[in-house]
Formats: sequence, structure tokens, C-alpha cells
Amino acid sequence: MSDRGEVDLTGAKQNTGVWLVKVPKYLSQQWAKATGRGEVGKLRIGKNQGKTEVSFTLNEELTMVGNIGEKASVVHAPREHPFILQAVGGQTLAVFTETSSGQADAEGSGSGTVTGPDKIALEGLVVQRAECRPAASENYMRLKRLQIEESSKPQRFSMQLEKPVTTNYKPVANHTNNLDYDKRKREEGKRARADRQQVLDMLFSAFEKHQYYNIKDLVDITKQPVIYLKEILRDIGIYNVKGTHKNTWELKPEYRHYQNEEKSD
Repeated sequence: MSDRGEVDLTGAKQNTGVWLVKVPKYLSQQWAKATGRGEVGKLRIGKNQGKTEVSFTLNEELTMVGNIGEKASVVHAPREHPFILQAVGGQTLAVFTETSSGQADAEGSGSGTVTGPDKIALEGLVVQRAECRPAASENYMRLKRLQIEESSKPQRFSMQLEKPVTTNYKPVANHTNNLDYDKRKREEGKRARADRQQVLDMLFSAFEKHQYYNIKDLVDITKQPVIYLKEILRDIGIYNVKGTHKNTWELKPEYRHYQNEEKSD
């Protein structure tokens, strides 16, 4: 059993032997193009002075690799590929296949199919390892040369522009937000903390004229650092976080004394 269900071990019972062959990348790509179109080539196994010789001949229809390089040259893959046989080396290697099974609707109420669990089957044990190598030919040398040239090209390159680009984002030495922040820091650094009672007098005088102030206006009136000013405001004021006068300060009820109230009285 596997984490995906039962494994079909029919291949192990039949003692089926398989070959594990390494092929070039371009060859596997050409095989993929021949899906559903029949054979991809011919495999020959023979004896030469008691030694096994294996070779693969690619179908001529699949030799055209395509256009490679700036000149869009049509490149042809080599047809002949001799095998280099290798021993298994005392290892136990097996080949498994995985297929998705489709189960039809049992009640016939639907027109589609219900995909069942994947099936894993043991095809056989590896009895021979081999490497499929292309025969040295002019086509193969040309193919490899173009592939190496294409892979060695830099992904990024510089080019001279005839006119300035105005549609893209233009870089700036410094952003507006950073400039405002630096300016604010410089101004706060120049402001010296005044006596607490002197700041309270300025605040009470301001609140006699208006009931609500934002922190920026109070900084302009008192010329005090923001942090120092907020420490004093927390003792005598209330910060409104919602309502009509959101994000503004007003005096606590025990400190309120407005000019309009005196006139109404």
C-alpha cells in the first residue's frame, strides 16, 4: 500500500525486466511532438563480436528542431543515437507508472465523468541501464553551438535611447514625503521647550477663542515640539477620535472657559 492506495504488483509477479535509458533533452522534446502520430523512431539491438550493440534512429519527420538564435536558423537534430550500456551496479531499481482513472456516473444522472483515485502500477525491475548519445555529426555540432550561444546571451543589456522616455515613472532625488519629514524634524529640533506654565497659558488663551484645535495648529501657536505639547495636552485636554470634530483637541470640562459663554451669561 502507498499513501494513494494500493499498488498493482502484476509486473513483479511476471518478473518483467525494463531498461532505464538517459536521453538528451532535445530528443525527449522531439518525442513529445509526435504524441498521437505513431512511432518516433527505430531501435536496433545486435551483436558484434559477442558484444551487444544498441542504437536508436530518429524518424526523419522529427529531426527539425526549429528556429534557434537571432537569425532564426532552421536546425536539424541528428538521427543516429548509439547506446552506451551500463551495469545496474547491484542496485534494485524499479519503474512505476501512475494513471488517473475515470469512473462513469453510476446513476446516469450526469453527463460527465467522476475522476477516481490515481492508480500506481509496478511495470518491472530495471535489468539494464544505458545512455543514449547522439552520433558526432555536422547537424549535432551546429545544434549544440547554437544552443550554447543562445544560453550565453546576457538577459539584460544596455541600449542608447534617441529621445527621452516620458511615459514611464521618472526617478527623483528625494520624495515629497521625505522632504516634509526632514523639514518637520529640523523645525522641531530648533524649538526649545518653554516653561510648562508658559505653554499652559498659551493653550488656555487659544482655547478661549476656539473650542477645537488640531495638533498642527497648536504647534504653530505654541512653537513647541509635538511630543512635549502632547504630554501637556493629555493633562488638560481630550482628544476626539470620532464625531464631527474628529482628530481634534478640546479642554476637559473643568478647564473650559470660552468667550461666547461669557457673552451669553
